[in-house]
This record gives sequence, structure tokens and C-alpha cells, in this order.
Amino acid sequence: MQYCIQAPETGEAVVPLFDVPEFRQRLLRFEGEGEERRDDERDEVLYVLDGSAVATVGGHTHRLERGTGFFVARGTPWSIASAEGLLLLSVLVEEPLAATSSHAVVESGERGPATAGREFTLLAQPENGCESVTQFVGYIPPGRAPDHFHRYDEVVYVVAGEGAFHVDGESAMLRPGSCIHLPARLIHCLENHGPGEMRVLGVFRPAGSPAEAYYPDGSAAVVPAV
Repeated sequence: MQYCIQAPETGEAVVPLFDVPEFRQRLLRFEGEGEERRDDERDEVLYVLDGSAVATVGGHTHRLERGTGFFVARGTPWSIASAEGLLLLSVLVEEPLAATSSHAVVESGERGPATAGREFTLLAQPENGCESVTQFVGYIPPGRAPDHFHRYDEVVYVVAGEGAFHVDGESAMLRPGSCIHLPARLIHCLENHGPGEMRVLGVFRPAGSPAEAYYPDGSAAVVPAV
């Protein structure tokens, strides 16, 4: 299926995933010390899938643990030190808007409600200087969501859980390491086979709320009141 791939288990330092007009998604592995990195054309949002390390971003030092998200604006140097089995999910953002901060390191916050019983926590977003995209962790309960679409372009990575991705009469199995590209207005749904919660890491643009969704007839999906 063109919209879903499985991350290869190669063990290489850089593993390319989706490369689409809006994004370049990849896995980065570090052990020990890493060389300084800097991209003068793209913003980068990253998420710690496993391991730990110390990151120096724009001259500031931060401890990275599993579940940490961070944003690096174009032109900002960053490097990794003291890495122990560090695995990062990186999304490079093509032609980004001007950032209002050189970087941000974000721990998961409180969960917010989305549609069909889903919840999410926000990581990199305009409120912490990342103007181009929203990065979030989504929590999906067992079951299948109604078919829907979004008005934003998104790349998704399955962190935990197993299920299926349904689009245009086709289905693809999902498990940790599954990657999905959702072009704007693509009608789709995710299904969690359970028994536990499925967790996904999403990055989308333009930035906004992960709760924004629309049914195939164009009506807005209702988010429950809190």
C-alpha cells in the first residue's frame, strides 16, 4: 500500500522512511558521542523512541529520555552525547515558516480529547516556537474509528500496539515501526486490535489541533466536551 510502510530493522545509523513533498521521515540511531548536525533549509522535529542521551541544541544542554519530543529550527546546530541505545524518530520539515524559537525540548503533558475516544498530548507546536507543524502523541483505544479525513498533511509512526490502517478499500497491518503518510483530505481510519492502547507519533502541517477531523460528507467530527 502506498500510504503505509514498515520501518526496516537494519540497525543503520540513518534509516529513511517516508520522503514526501512536505516531510522527510527517518530513524536516527546514536551510541556514545555524535557529530554536530545543522540543516540550513529545514526545521526538524524529533521524538525519543528508546534510550537516553544528552543533547546540546543551540548551545543549551538537555537530557533526553524515552517519550521526549524536541524541535530544532533551521540553521540551529545540535549534537548528541552520552547516548545509550538512543533511537530517534526524525521528521524534517521542508520550506518551513519562520520559527519563533531556535529550539524546544518538550515532555509529554496532559492528554486532550479527540474523536472516537482518542486522546493526544502535544509536543512541538507554535506555542513553543515551532510554527510550521504540530507534533503529538496519539492514544487510540481498542476498536475501529469511523472513516474520516483531515485538512492537513501528516506522517505517523506506530510506537506501540497492533491494528490495521484502512483506506480506499485496502487494509494494511500495523505494529510498532509502521509508518503512515496521510495526504490532506485522504479518507481513512485506524483500527486498534487491542487489548491495550495503541500509541502513535504524528507530525502534521499546517499546525493546529490533532482533534480536527471531518467525515466523508464534509461534516466536522464531534470532539467530546471535557
